[in-house]
Parts: sequence; C-alpha cells; structure tokens
Amino acid sequence: MSSMVTKYHQFQCAVCQYLKHLDGIPPLLFRVLLFFPFYEAGTRKFANFSSTSDWFASMGFPLPDVMTFLAASAETVGGIFILVGFATRWAAIPLMITMIVAALSVHWDNGWYAIAQSSDPEVAERLGMARSILQEHGHYDWLTAKGNFAILQNGIEFAATYFIMLASLFFTGGGRYFSVDYWLNKAFPANK
Repeated sequence: MSSMVTKYHQFQCAVCQYLKHLDGIPPLLFRVLLFFPFYEAGTRKFANFSSTSDWFASMGFPLPDVMTFLAASAETVGGIFILVGFATRWAAIPLMITMIVAALSVHWDNGWYAIAQSSDPEVAERLGMARSILQEHGHYDWLTAKGNFAILQNGIEFAATYFIMLASLFFTGGGRYFSVDYWLNKAFPANK
C-alpha cells in the first residue's frame, strides 16, 4: 500500500510540475468573462447618466451624480484593466465594492436567482399565462426564435458570482503569461 501511495504522489508531483505553466488560464478566463458585463454596464451608465443618477437618487443614494460617475468609471475602466490584466488586484477592489452595493441595494429582496425558476409553481403559472397571451396576441415565434421566454427574478446570483470571481483575481492576480501584470513584474521585479 505504501508503494502505491508513493507512486501516486510521484505521479501527482509530475503532473503538477507540468500544469503549473498553465495556471494563468483560469484567471484569464475569469478576466475575459468579467469584462463583458462590467464594460457594458459602465458604458450604459455613462450613456444614460442622468436617468441612472435619478435611479440612484430614487434608491436614496447620497450624491447620486457622484455615485453614478464612480460606478460607471469603476465598471468601464475596471473592466478594461481586468480584461488586459493590468493592476488586476487594484481594479478588483472597486468592482467588488460595486457588487456588494448592487447585491444589497438592488438584488437582495429578490432572493438568490437572477432568472426565476420554472419549477416554482407560481412562476410556471405566470410563464404559461405569458406564453398564451403572446401566442394569441403577439409574435410568439419571433419573440422566442433566439431563446425561451423567461421571467427575470433579479436576485443576487450574478452579483455574488462576479464578487467571488473578482475575489479570486484579487488573491491570485492577473495570472501567468496572459496579463500585463505578469510581464510588468518580469520586466521590473520588486526584489532585485
């Protein structure tokens, strides 16, 4: 049994030696995935600045113009920095704060799910009613040609998921080989 454990340990060490060169891929995938929702949300806030500021004011945020600017800047600039892996840890901080604020102020009262679960009898009933109304009075085939009809629940699911991904990037950084941070650290090492 001891020799089997030893052989397994040797195999695992050999695999880990090879895989360590690929450890930049998960942060890269997180960074690419996070870029799209943050950049889109930030540029949308800038494009609709006054209506976003009014919405922030209606939720009771102080200085809604400042809050709009800060959120839009964090999402737009932070999204770009996250994508290229520049100042990844620092860019993650305001985005994590944005996700906490979004989860608590906008999504919390709606539960966990972003999209209502059709297994819930009330949701299934509403989906059925919406389908029948659209089939009778709308262009149902056109409306569903790109996907199924769904009810947005607007829960904390996405904010929590993005927060966890950002927290991972905060602790790991942008990753090996595929980030500006990695190449800057190679070019200008902290300890010479």
